[in-house]
Amino acid sequence: MYEVRIKADFSAAHNLREVGGKCESLHGHNFAVEVAVESESLDEGGMVIDFRLLKATTKEVLDTLDHRYLNDLPFFRNQNPSSENLAAYIFSEVSRRIDRGTRRVRRVSVWESETSRATYQRTES
Repeated sequence: MYEVRIKADFSAAHNLREVGGKCESLHGHNFAVEVAVESESLDEGGMVIDFRLLKATTKEVLDTLDHRYLNDLPFFRNQNPSSENLAAYIFSEVSRRIDRGTRRVRRVSVWESETSRATYQRTES
């Protein structure tokens, strides 16, 4: 199995509902994101995916989040825009754009700080 990863970032504001503490107040983060893509085989160019395509696709998704109040976005109206839910959202959006054949997103990690990371990953083999 082959795997490639890219990193990207975005900035956004949010507040977490019904969790208690400071995170219920409006605040923001400079989020870092890592997207890992796997494949059992390589394409005709000898790649899992062209890094340019993976970066552009990830940027397209992150641009919908960048400098936004995440609670206003449809995906987060009925669930908290936590780092865990952000990772799941980014995973879903990137996957539907690039999964082809044996190539698929394996995991997405979201850092809200240098010391706090949440990951959503595919569980089936």
